[in-house]
Amino acid sequence: MTPIEILLIVLTVLFMGLGIIGCIIPGLFGTPLCWCALLTSYFVSTCSLSLVTLIVCAVITVIVEVVNSLVPTIFTAKSGGSKAGSLGAIVGTFAGIFFGFGFIGILVGPFLGALVGELIHDNSNFNRALKSAAFAFLGFVTGTGLRLIVSCAFVIVLIHSYLAK
Repeated sequence: MTPIEILLIVLTVLFMGLGIIGCIIPGLFGTPLCWCALLTSYFVSTCSLSLVTLIVCAVITVIVEVVNSLVPTIFTAKSGGSKAGSLGAIVGTFAGIFFGFGFIGILVGPFLGALVGELIHDNSNFNRALKSAAFAFLGFVTGTGLRLIVSCAFVIVLIHSYLAK
């Protein structure tokens, strides 16, 4: 194995790790980073990843990112919520992670952030704000779950491509 291939494997592991983390943290492109891991592995001689698999995974990545962008907005709009609720969910996620609440913070942060965002937008109807926050949270969790599932599938594809050779 050449030094370049070793570097590519290190980059593969780095991209895959950051990609999985990026599926949870808004602003990091988790699924595209996982696809970049597949791309770097494509050039390693001990990997049997085909060009067709790489292209199919690229198309899946684009679809997932588009869906991930639309789902929270659709869920929030269905509930009568505002962009403030969606923005609050993102801010709440960062706050949950930043303040060290771990997994609980990642789950509770988006809901509380969306609720605060909705209340800042319109504090006259708490029940509407609560409903909007619940839908914003559901949209966030749905998008995050989809990205995680696809990224974990990419990990499986990657492992299989190394074991198959």
